[in-house]
Amino acid sequence: MTKIVLASTSPARLRLLKDAGIDPIVLAPGVDEEHVADLAMQAGLIANTADLVLLLAKAKAEAVVNHPDAQGALIIGCDSALDLDGEALGKPHEPEVAIERWKAMRGRSGRLYTGHWLIDNRISSPMPPATGHASNTTVHFADLADSEILAYVGTGEPLKVAGAFTIDGLGGAFIKAIEGDAHTVVGLSLTTLRELCLNLDVDYPSLWRR
Repeated sequence: MTKIVLASTSPARLRLLKDAGIDPIVLAPGVDEEHVADLAMQAGLIANTADLVLLLAKAKAEAVVNHPDAQGALIIGCDSALDLDGEALGKPHEPEVAIERWKAMRGRSGRLYTGHWLIDNRISSPMPPATGHASNTTVHFADLADSEILAYVGTGEPLKVAGAFTIDGLGGAFIKAIEGDAHTVVGLSLTTLRELCLNLDVDYPSLWRR
């Protein structure tokens, strides 16, 4: 079985991997996402939402490369954001922000991007092999009443998730449809993970628990 590290503290990503037969070691990357994004914007490294999530996924994976528990392991870093009218929307954090965001999203569609960065830390090198990709899925939102928005934000769930919604939690009732990979919306595309494994000559089934 190939050892794998999840450079994320997202319960949804961990649950998704476990349901897929993968038991990762979870390490908190401790990346200041806003600071990293601001520096990248100033350097002209981000042109769109796909660039943003891929850059942050890379930063998270690289942040744990030297951790003792990440030695001899594959490291997967992920980051998600919703693109609405060309603006990348991450975690709202504050209720007021989540309310305004849902008022803008209801009855409309956005594109959820998830960046993935996979490092083969089994190879001892100053720069171990790595590969990445940003997957995306179109999300169609229901036309929520103000009372529904207030009730949902009041649960606290949308405050700590990209785009201020979930598809695998309370927010699932407010998603009319998606076009694409549902796992991308959860925050980690298993299809993309498999493809990145192939890029690094890793047998994806070797990740499954025995």
